[in-house]
Amino acid sequence: MSTATAPTPTRLHRLALFAVSTMTGFGIASWVTRTPAVRSDLGASIEAMGIVLFGLSIGSMIGILGAGALVRRLGTRPLVLVGAALPVLGMLLVGVLAPAQFAVGVWGGLFLIGFGAGVAEIGLNVEAAAQERATGRPVVPMLHACFSLGTVAGGVVGIAMTAAQTPVVVHLTIATAVMAALAVFAATNLRPLPRAEVPAADDTRPVRRRGVVTVQLLLIAVITLAMAFAEGSASDWLPLLMTNEHDAPEVLGSLVFTGFALAMFIGRSAGTPLVTRFGRGTVIRVCATVGAIGVLGVVLAPNPLITAIAAVVWGLGIALGFPLAVSAAGDHPADGDRRVSVVAAAGYIAFLVGPPALGFLGEHLGLQLTMLVPAALLVIAVVIAPAAGVQRTVARSAG
Repeated sequence: MSTATAPTPTRLHRLALFAVSTMTGFGIASWVTRTPAVRSDLGASIEAMGIVLFGLSIGSMIGILGAGALVRRLGTRPLVLVGAALPVLGMLLVGVLAPAQFAVGVWGGLFLIGFGAGVAEIGLNVEAAAQERATGRPVVPMLHACFSLGTVAGGVVGIAMTAAQTPVVVHLTIATAVMAALAVFAATNLRPLPRAEVPAADDTRPVRRRGVVTVQLLLIAVITLAMAFAEGSASDWLPLLMTNEHDAPEVLGSLVFTGFALAMFIGRSAGTPLVTRFGRGTVIRVCATVGAIGVLGVVLAPNPLITAIAAVVWGLGIALGFPLAVSAAGDHPADGDRRVSVVAAAGYIAFLVGPPALGFLGEHLGLQLTMLVPAALLVIAVVIAPAAGVQRTVARSAG
């Protein structure tokens, strides 16, 4: 079938993708900045809080596994729409049920946020990678930069709400309204690219499926896992690390998380020229090295100020890891969609394992020492970074 009528993605469609990514980041930051207050409302230990966070992780994993199977049958639009709607509902539930000390309800709200984010993550990354192949312009780094922009905005609002001692229910209800507005904008402007390369013949699918997972793709997936684990560790535990390990006020914990998110936004926004000049593999190796230094700084920090500086270095270091790994996976003319699904699934395995595992370790070792786990994974990413270094040279003819 000829699809000559819409060969190029529209600007509004790209903005719709960016809006969903921004919405997800804003929602996650709104939740993270209030984790100390929610923990206090629930009267939960660190270990119990890890179990509550498990709702977000298990929702993400179920969402990503389901989305990986559905994206080639339904396309990206239904996945992105579902991924935009469910976090709105989940955030409202968390805001209402946390002050009511209903831990199971908070777990359920986080599950909806995670499930929606997991479904959207596959749809967004597959669509962004397809746009890169169609236009020759980098889209995935900007998509992830929008997520970081959302986390910065959510973090700033969270700091203000925490400083003003705004009740959790009021703060998260406002966050729900902002997320709903972004979701509505996205729903009205999504116009995904047609998938002309998907073959109709069923008998080719088993052969292609066997050929998708290669040694190189597995190494790219490990890089994604390491970067996602490091990002999730900071997102889930930095505010609590500040309040528990350094007896810092909740506002300072929120401020440190926001500094981390801002560093990630800056790194992702400035990343395209670096990749153009030095290549994807080199940039990933440097990023993983800087990230590991930042994590080790958090582990060894004797006071909150050093922890805050190290958290910024941590964020700058890992900023480009996930988006560049996704770009590397999507760098295939026929199997880009499926390869992106595999790599994104590896990232969400990290999100699934990370929060509860670090919570259990943190209960016994302290959160600072527990951060040696993401540091070790980043060292592995340094070693295998060349696997993501084969970069497509883009033809300029398709314009």
